Amino acid sequence: MAVFGRDDLIFYLNGGNDDELYALADGLRDETFGREVYLRAIVEFSNVCNKKCNYCGLRAPNSKVSRYRMDVDSIIESARMAAEAGARTIVLQSGDDFSYSPAQVEEIIIGIKESYDVAVTLSLGDRSAGEYEHWFNCGADRCLLKLETTAPDIYRKIRCGEDFHKRISLLRSLQEIGYEVGSGIIVGLPDYTVEQLAEDLFFLSGLELDMIAAGPFIPHPDTPFSTAGTGDIDLSFRFTALARLLNPLSNIPATSALDSFDSKGREKGLKRGCNVVMPSVTPAAKRKDYNIYPGKNSISLDVADSIFKAEELIRELGFVPSATKGSSRRMNNVE
Repeated sequence: MAVFGRDDLIFYLNGGNDDELYALADGLRDETFGREVYLRAIVEFSNVCNKKCNYCGLRAPNSKVSRYRMDVDSIIESARMAAEAGARTIVLQSGDDFSYSPAQVEEIIIGIKESYDVAVTLSLGDRSAGEYEHWFNCGADRCLLKLETTAPDIYRKIRCGEDFHKRISLLRSLQEIGYEVGSGIIVGLPDYTVEQLAEDLFFLSGLELDMIAAGPFIPHPDTPFSTAGTGDIDLSFRFTALARLLNPLSNIPATSALDSFDSKGREKGLKRGCNVVMPSVTPAAKRKDYNIYPGKNSISLDVADSIFKAEELIRELGFVPSATKGSSRRMNNVE
């Protein structure tokens, strides 16, 4: 792992030497993962959420969202189509929607794992550690639990009074259960500073995460942050490049938010230290309603085309779509 002081991070975050930074991150990604890029196919099975996060278009008070919930069979069917199209990881993602019982989530996990040799990632929000342990025992492999910031006071502000330390406690519980765990932040939240981003990098690196995600802030018109300034995509690229240098074995996605800023955003991310792409395989009729931020899921493709387009992007850049599940190199000590 590269050794950087706070001043070094701030220097690079401020654009002190982008060419050097991106070359270092690209080289380290190549050294660690070769030319392989992992695909994670996301099934966004519900856009119902009981949270009131000030930055998110799915927040409970937003009455302009066309809400949907997929039934168990439809979720499994979407995963089936993704697996048959070549995806080796299925991400089950929703808002904090507790209408799905632990038994239903179990049925989905088992329905996928018994039929296909894939990894299953859960991104279900603040369910209990006991539920997550049960689902791990049912065959779930990974969990995503985003922080969005590592500053407790900012976390409380953007998530309407919620406790940052409870979120960290859940994240630690997921690691103790045995999951591969991912987390990350939003770059460019209102009133954020470069100095805080440097602290975020140190904090996330100290969590020993298997995946680290960061994307630029995009204000949603139907949220309290609607008039806030848009995040800086270059700052987001610098953040993920530094995350790569600080966490050489972690999986780092080129997020969909990058393409909302720049049609070649994810391409640039893959050339600057990222090694994962995460195409949506949510049914086309519902995909546009998983509208966390403007531009999210703006292109509606069927499942096979979503996977094909992601693989095509990877090949065009001179990378290779991985035929593996892309398991954690940090957890498995793969050098």
